[in-house]
Amino acid sequence: MAERGDDRRVALIHYWLVGMRGGEKVLEALCEMFPQADIFTHVVVPGRLSPALQRHRIFTTSVARLPFAPKLYQKYLPFMPRALEEIDLTGYDLVISSEAGPAKGVIAPPDAPHLCYCHSPMRYLWDQYHTYRSGAGWLTRQLMPPLAHRLRGWDVTSAARVDGFAANSNHVAARIRKYWGREADVVHPPVAVADFAPVPRAELGDFYLWAGELAPYKRPDIAVEALTRLNRPLVVIGGPDKTRAALAAKAGANVTFLGQVPFDVLRAHMARCKALIFPGEEDFGIVPVEVMASGRPVIAYGRGGALDTVLEGETGLLFREQSVEALIDAVERFEALGLDRTDPAALIAHARRFDPDAFREGITRSLGALGVDL
Repeated sequence: MAERGDDRRVALIHYWLVGMRGGEKVLEALCEMFPQADIFTHVVVPGRLSPALQRHRIFTTSVARLPFAPKLYQKYLPFMPRALEEIDLTGYDLVISSEAGPAKGVIAPPDAPHLCYCHSPMRYLWDQYHTYRSGAGWLTRQLMPPLAHRLRGWDVTSAARVDGFAANSNHVAARIRKYWGREADVVHPPVAVADFAPVPRAELGDFYLWAGELAPYKRPDIAVEALTRLNRPLVVIGGPDKTRAALAAKAGANVTFLGQVPFDVLRAHMARCKALIFPGEEDFGIVPVEVMASGRPVIAYGRGGALDTVLEGETGLLFREQSVEALIDAVERFEALGLDRTDPAALIAHARRFDPDAFREGITRSLGALGVDL
């Protein structure tokens, strides 16, 4: 059992620290739970980190010494397993790894419990391998098969070193079981639901909202085409600009592209929209919870993390096929059922199930199962 008290030495292992996204918000919450913890990561760009993370001692692996590592770190994936195994964790009482890229493969001291909080088994090695390969350049397509084969073996082997797993959704827990043969507790990531609030009904807009990074797997193209064909107002928030321009070229006059906006503008649109359109398959998906915390419902593709967060007919609707036609049908059903008039208080109450307190309670339970008393 790990030694209790403020003198307990805790190591937090995170894949890379080059910005503040969902994984880094989880790391922030872990840092709050363990203010004395040291952070180990492959590469770090300090200027892009929150003050909460910068207050901790941060150590980088040998990957950080490779040429242009802060920009090319993903190209150095084959070097990361060995780099993790080179980290000396002697003297640490507890190890918590934050896994989406390689992080769990450290060698923990024999008496130090190791909990892995898994955002996702590496997609480019497992379920989305063929998608990533088909979209890569010629050289990468040639190199991926032998490299991925070798990395999959290490990925499974390193999973055996972990004492316990916590997954951010039931979807990820199922993938951990499929690829690593391990069971995982489900501990949803912390969502800052208190940062969002509803507006009076008189201030609601008549537009639907799509918000997030304009990445292909998030399927903004489905939202744009479906709402264009329906001629319903749609506001699209997010970048990059190149993708935004390509989508705008195919969109109708009813679609407005705002690009990347300040948080206050995003929050206002979340609170005023008729509903969020969420056509991608996410491991968890924080945006739907933020919109529900704003008192508004969600129309989501019924796979992945949305199955944990969106209650069919209560906090929104789920559509079962990732297609324009299925989304059109979902929007029409949503309007026929009058779900845009869902009581904001019920939506907010549901969103609070995913607040930071719930995350801390879940991590405490997972650690308790490993004999770690907080």
